Amino acid sequence: MARLAEAQARTEERVGRLEERVGRLEEAMARLAEAQARTEERVGRLEERVGRLEEAMARLSEAQARADERMGRLEEAIAQLTEAQARMEARAEELTQAYVHMQEVMRSLVQQVGQLSQQVGRLSEVVGFTLEDLAREVTPAYLAHHYGIHVKELERRFFTIEGEEIEVDLYGEGWRDGEQVVVIGEVRSRIYGRDVEAVVRRVQELRPYVVGAPVIVLFGFVIHPSAREAAQRLGAIVISSSGRGS
Repeated sequence: MARLAEAQARTEERVGRLEERVGRLEEAMARLAEAQARTEERVGRLEERVGRLEEAMARLSEAQARADERMGRLEEAIAQLTEAQARMEARAEELTQAYVHMQEVMRSLVQQVGQLSQQVGRLSEVVGFTLEDLAREVTPAYLAHHYGIHVKELERRFFTIEGEEIEVDLYGEGWRDGEQVVVIGEVRSRIYGRDVEAVVRRVQELRPYVVGAPVIVLFGFVIHPSAREAAQRLGAIVISSSGRGS
């Protein structure tokens, strides 16, 4: 019995120790449960933060995609502008070359016009002198035959009136019916009425400086009808190079 009692006592002691260990395990389990709860709470909060981060990352990705798209459009626009600039520079170069060529052409034209003017001037002088020479040969005989005016020869004469020099193409002193006359004439390739009027005014200015009654003569290749009318009206004589007169 004594041994049973001791065994019982040892059993109870072991049970007590087991109960203590179970109690400690229960406390540890409780602490683990609390820690697990806290961990789950933290994990929940982390999941929320991760969710927010994922949303933010998604928004950033969308923004980046939009930025990339805008950048692509900008790069395309810059490429187009660069191409347009290149075309404009090429066009500007073409225009510059065209302008330089035009300047060269203009200089050439100016030179040609200058040369042509000189040639025309020389031709005019040649024609003028030839026509004057013809007038000096034809006019005396024409005046003698048609008007009874006898003049030995005609020459170029210069007068100075009040400091102004006046040039006369045809000048010669002669006679008509015993009266002294002076032939004063102008030589032109084409003669119009206004030319006749101008020569008449010039002869009126010269009247005080010549001796004899003035005989106004205009000699030319072409006689316009207005010149014949003015000559009849003003008492002048117009003679064509063919020998026909007014």
